[in-house]
Amino acid sequence: MKEHTDHQPVLQAIGVTKRFGGLVAVGDLDLTIMPNQIASVIGPNGAGKTTFFNCISGFYTPEEGEIRFLGHPIQGLRPDQVTARGIARTYQNIHLFKGMTVLENVLVGVHANLRSTPVGALLRLPVNSHEEETALAYAYELLEFVGLADVADILATNLPYGSQRRLEIARALASNPRLLLLDEPTAGMNPQETEDTMHFIRRLRDERDLTILLIEHDMSVVMNISDQVTVLDYGRKISEGTPEYVQNDPLVIEAYLGTAADKVDVDLLAS
Repeated sequence: MKEHTDHQPVLQAIGVTKRFGGLVAVGDLDLTIMPNQIASVIGPNGAGKTTFFNCISGFYTPEEGEIRFLGHPIQGLRPDQVTARGIARTYQNIHLFKGMTVLENVLVGVHANLRSTPVGALLRLPVNSHEEETALAYAYELLEFVGLADVADILATNLPYGSQRRLEIARALASNPRLLLLDEPTAGMNPQETEDTMHFIRRLRDERDLTILLIEHDMSVVMNISDQVTVLDYGRKISEGTPEYVQNDPLVIEAYLGTAADKVDVDLLAS
């Protein structure tokens, strides 16, 4: 049963602040994401985007503010607790078990939700066998969805770069999330891979009933797939709205290009 309605935010950040010594990496950030949105967080290097992701996913605890998921506070929870509540993520640098097969990588994500105990596995109890069969079937279903079922038995390290990205997403989906955080999903991709990934992200939202929050530097990706864009600069929100609104905001243009808004072509932001 779903834990949210169409009127309840999936994610809310309320006055979130994260400091590292005297540096304010994220400052007094407010953000609301509604169900089934594709929302992007953008900003120049060092703007605090990944720090904010790390606060959501439990790697950092903000000093101030609150992060609410489906109406419940999650700041201060461990990463595994955040995952168990329904948030999964990928990383800017791909984190795969490259010495394991494609299928085994996804099974790692599935097993995180199993109730089987080591003792039960050793004794081959019926409940354990049933869970293992269910996990295997679910892993294959996810690989089919991301287009990797045909290479399930090869080592993850032997996949092309774009396929490794999809495998990482499949493993994130294995925890059955409601919110998926994607950190630079098109980084390092060629134009065709980028185009394919944009279509894939839309499929994730539409066919898996997901809400998606992504960090992305490719403005053509952001402007084409986002329902909402939040712009950070030096850890603080300077703009938020539709892609069209943000693309034409003078504060955003100045933050990216370091010049007055009336001296630049706003189309540069989408190039």
